[in-house]
Amino acid sequence: MKRLIFSLLYVLGLIGGAQAGNAEEFAPSVFMRWKEEVDPAIDRGLQYLARVQQEDGSYPGSYGDSCGIPALAGMAFLSRGHMATEGPYAHSLNKIIDFLVNRQDREGLYGGGRYGSGPMYGHNIASLFLSEVSGMVDPSRQKKIDESLPRALALILRAQAVKKSERHQGGWRYHPNSRDSDTSCSGWALMALRSAKLNGAPVPDQAIEDALRYLYGNFSQKRGYFGYSSPHNQKNSLTGMGLLCLELCGEHGKASTIKAADFILHSFRTLEGSQFEFYGNYYNAQAMFQIGGKYWETYADWMYETYLKKQKEDGSWYSKEAGQVYGTAMMALAFTVPYRQLPIYQRDETVDEE
Repeated sequence: MKRLIFSLLYVLGLIGGAQAGNAEEFAPSVFMRWKEEVDPAIDRGLQYLARVQQEDGSYPGSYGDSCGIPALAGMAFLSRGHMATEGPYAHSLNKIIDFLVNRQDREGLYGGGRYGSGPMYGHNIASLFLSEVSGMVDPSRQKKIDESLPRALALILRAQAVKKSERHQGGWRYHPNSRDSDTSCSGWALMALRSAKLNGAPVPDQAIEDALRYLYGNFSQKRGYFGYSSPHNQKNSLTGMGLLCLELCGEHGKASTIKAADFILHSFRTLEGSQFEFYGNYYNAQAMFQIGGKYWETYADWMYETYLKKQKEDGSWYSKEAGQVYGTAMMALAFTVPYRQLPIYQRDETVDEE
């Protein structure tokens, strides 16, 4: 019901808008200090994403013809308050929607193109984007999403249910039939399921609980960090992912979330220049905003100071792992956290922002 009301308000223009004009009303003080620089930087980034998009909705460069990169670009447009029914990026958003639903195979997988380790990353991100944009599109595309997304979610649930060892049970990995799991792929899958559940899809509570149990299996209760395949590897880039998933699934205020937030607060400066820094920054920004207070204020101040100056003249940011389109979309998603435009990232309003 909450998501249906959100979608209705969005369509009626009572929230959102192409210039995200409601940011001043809701944004914490740190964002207001940076807003004059952040707003035009985001807009230049989105202009870049629209300019380099190919006619079929895909993108050039690293993995741009897979489903994950266009879906990330689509979420970046939505995160600034742009719509698929009107405005300067409607055509870009609709091309992405069409590209994704046309790439779905008979099993429900959003596949095709070149991808990194396996297609489930792109599938999960595409499912998340389509869930987020559902209810905000024209009737013909809504019909396509209504036919496509349930099949995509069913595949995610089937992949989770593949028989795995106890350590891997509840998670996801590179392929629908993988018999092991990692927290990175699992984070995207869990967000897709959570978004769909908020949107009214019949996602079983047990699927969410099993995914959380898997994530907790890769969490160091003593140190407060999440790892990739154990509690100890790639913790600087993945603790934000684990924390965000806990927050989105109702774990706010638990000792584990505070420990994870404290770990990020004391370690995030090592992210710059490290492996997977754009990924880590995206998740850290989302997670620290969910926690609020000193956590968001401290992290956001560093993020804007560090990454605004790294934007290129053409409006892009470059990720050494996955190129400019990926880097630009991920940075836009991190920068736009205070706009609160994507339903999945709506925050508990009792969180202190000062």
